[in-house]
Amino acid sequence: MPHRLSRRITEVLALDPAADALQYDGSWLTWRELGTAAGEVAGLVGPGSRVGIMLRNRPAHVAALLGVLQAGGTVVVINPSRGDERTRDDIAALDLPTIIGTTDDVDRLVDPGLDCTVIALDDTARVIRYSIDRQPDPGRPGVAVWMLTSGTTGPPKRIDLTYDMLAHSVMGSSATPTELRRGVAIVNSPLVHVGGVFRILLCIAEARPFVLLEKFELQKWAAAVRAHRPRAVSLVPAALRMVLHSDLTRDDLAGVRAVTSGTAPLSADDADAFTAKFGIPVLTSYAATEFGGGVAAWTLADHQSYWTAKRGSVGRANPGAGLRVVGDDGTVLGPDQAGLLEVKPAQLGEDAGWMRTTDLARIDADGFLWILGRADQAIIRGGFKVMPDDVRAALESHPDVLGASVVGRPDERLGEVPVALVELRAGQTLSAEVLSDHLRTRLSRYEIPAEIVFTDEIPRTPSGKPDLRAVREHFTEHAR
Repeated sequence: MPHRLSRRITEVLALDPAADALQYDGSWLTWRELGTAAGEVAGLVGPGSRVGIMLRNRPAHVAALLGVLQAGGTVVVINPSRGDERTRDDIAALDLPTIIGTTDDVDRLVDPGLDCTVIALDDTARVIRYSIDRQPDPGRPGVAVWMLTSGTTGPPKRIDLTYDMLAHSVMGSSATPTELRRGVAIVNSPLVHVGGVFRILLCIAEARPFVLLEKFELQKWAAAVRAHRPRAVSLVPAALRMVLHSDLTRDDLAGVRAVTSGTAPLSADDADAFTAKFGIPVLTSYAATEFGGGVAAWTLADHQSYWTAKRGSVGRANPGAGLRVVGDDGTVLGPDQAGLLEVKPAQLGEDAGWMRTTDLARIDADGFLWILGRADQAIIRGGFKVMPDDVRAALESHPDVLGASVVGRPDERLGEVPVALVELRAGQTLSAEVLSDHLRTRLSRYEIPAEIVFTDEIPRTPSGKPDLRAVREHFTEHAR
């Protein structure tokens, strides 16, 4: 019997076939067109089978994702944006029975000699050719998406997102809608990240039409917001800062009642500056791929009542989720004591155990959670602990700085020192000396980076986090 998530997809696609479902690059696909394309894919996929999709933010890939889930298969996320050589190696190592991609990706990245079914899609999300060369796959029963992590500090790894987890996150206990929602959502999160998959499935589960952006581009995003006036939008911190420091006005964001932000730390100063400029509260959250969704967040009610006193927190536990802070020996710590965060995500079910994270955190007596930084990214400089996020936030507090990333560099005398890669706002110039002087009013001496390097663009993962491996490589190359 199909999982309830598969049934929900099928039922929503059939609600009002002639209505608009997905807008991309100025053109709409109807629910019938999206459903037909998804159905074609579903007809070529066996239940439980692993299906690699070279995912991009295009209608064809949305249809492929929905089609595999309709069929009860497992979507294996393949990120073609990592480069052709890495993608070819990834496909070869996965040894999947089925590969899906647009014709250009298939022709360029899939070895014709591979023993697999190849499904090629055109730009309108229709199957235009396929070949079948191997037997059915035993698959990963119960797994909806084999999702790549961000690969912030090392090579991306894959996490099982089960049908139950995703159904809990996007459907809860709600019944299938009987009519389409009126409001139009905007999806700018990448499909190769859990945030993109979540937002697509949430739109489908709610029967909500949506605009799909290939990536976050300020003017295209702003045009979609002006055209459709969504009540809520989602922006990762890097995108939020782009909006904050742009020429957009309150009129451009008219209709928006809240901005949600996650995937990476957002400073309270940036959140307050955004609210001051646009009159819109910023609701931060805490989630991870491993959790299958969020475990803590601000609500509008909490923001109205508590933000002034609790600014900088990522909110309180989501309904059904558990949060606690433990010491190195596993002892549960009391309110406002710093330690390692452990979580019990609601989407994993009542019998889920506590999951140990690598995040340093504290929880106050009212249940508000503060993320203090990653324990595995702490820089020990001559015996003093430096948290990269504290240094990054101080760098980004300068009005000319668009973004920053801080990593540790080996040092013969001190063991390790912080160094910073900084991206300036368009048209701005700044020296390392002036920026260091700015930091001296906000940081201790040992926290100030030993070197500041300016770059045109900070390398980022698909989720918008700085790619720390690439940042470290930048300093290695800079030293040559």
